[in-house]
Amino acid sequence: MKSILVVFATREGHTRKVAEHVAATMRARGDRVDVVDAATVPVGFDVSRYGGVVLAASVHLGKHEKEMVDFVKAYRAGLERLQTAFISVSLVEASVEDRTAPFERRAKAAEDVKAMVESFFHETGLHPQRVWPVAGALMYREYGVLKRLVMRMIASRAGAETDTSRDHDLTDWEALDRFVASLSAEMDTTAGELDVHPSS
Repeated sequence: MKSILVVFATREGHTRKVAEHVAATMRARGDRVDVVDAATVPVGFDVSRYGGVVLAASVHLGKHEKEMVDFVKAYRAGLERLQTAFISVSLVEASVEDRTAPFERRAKAAEDVKAMVESFFHETGLHPQRVWPVAGALMYREYGVLKRLVMRMIASRAGAETDTSRDHDLTDWEALDRFVASLSAEMDTTAGELDVHPSS
């Protein structure tokens, strides 16, 4: 049994949902999983007690959440000794996955996602073994009035949902499940090396 840490950073809460889904999927495979909010990590937190780490961060204004950047900078030395995966949650990825969108729009969106992820790695100095972009959600009911209007305009230009009376979950949960299953299997092969301080 592996001991896995899932750390998330979120603004409106959808990435928390992604992180909890990842944890539930790994637990169903027999792993021991702790889920931690990057904004509330206690002082002296010990990442070395885990055999692997999954980081999940949402993107706003082209940048991943500051709380995740700060967490990675603070614990980079420990993370570099573990098998680590990074899940980048953004609305831009939804454009990448939109098969009804023109090729040019999808290609540009893919370039933007790659640039945002690479910017995160450059800023933090971390280079995880696995990276998985995930389409986020339009959380209209969580936005303030001004942000709701702005997000509606952005969604309209991108051909996304503009009904502000409800939230719109754009995540491909089945694709995420396949990634997590693959990741968990990879961590199985290195558990003997990595899980040297399993949690009790």
